[in-house]
Amino acid sequence: MSHSRHEGRAFLALVRHAQSTWLAEGRFQGRSDPPLSELGHRQAALVAGRLRDIAAPPALPLPDTPPVAIHHSPSARAAETAVAIARAQDTTVPLVAAEALIELSQGDWEGLTHREVEARWPDELKAWRATPWAANAPGGESLTDASRRVARAVEAMKAELDPPTGSPRWLIAVTHDGVLRLTLMHLLDIGLEHFWAFPFPLAGVTVVEVGSGVGRLHAHALVGHLAPLETAALSDTRTGSDRRGAL
Repeated sequence: MSHSRHEGRAFLALVRHAQSTWLAEGRFQGRSDPPLSELGHRQAALVAGRLRDIAAPPALPLPDTPPVAIHHSPSARAAETAVAIARAQDTTVPLVAAEALIELSQGDWEGLTHREVEARWPDELKAWRATPWAANAPGGESLTDASRRVARAVEAMKAELDPPTGSPRWLIAVTHDGVLRLTLMHLLDIGLEHFWAFPFPLAGVTVVEVGSGVGRLHAHALVGHLAPLETAALSDTRTGSDRRGAL
């Protein structure tokens, strides 16, 4: 985006972390802290390059200025992705670890595969997938509680983007599937009943213009930068369809 044509505008680039070792094994993660897998490090490098070269075709709908900061979940999989993005920038960009951006707790399901969870908690898993606003993992965090903390984090990022001059500004947020869903819903004023409506692929990029009112979605779930990866790996990266309720 041209600097002069977008004076005073502000944007959030929302990035889901790259693949973790537990995601590679099909395990529920929540607040558990597995690191990036080998494939995850490759994904992180590719999304880092995309956010460095925002004008490369097809250009990202972001200002042609450096991001003001990179906010990220303190979980290893998000922090490692954020560090890769920061290192790829041409200038020093502050890294901000934000506890409010940590993934929703999935309680007793964390560390287990989908098959294990389905065998032990079939009704609870079915309810979580069908009505997540009214159900959660045993010992886990409710969607209502999570939405409140995520909303606070989003408003803090928006406040940081409040431009003291007319220059366009943008900020990168690197976090998790559930948190990104809640972030987008808060920005676009969408109800919790649509929690599963917007997929967030691993190492994908979503761009939202923010301001005093409802945000404007400019791009969602961009993954073209991951094309160099093998087809099988990219297929799972894009859809995550086999996750079936796992965060």
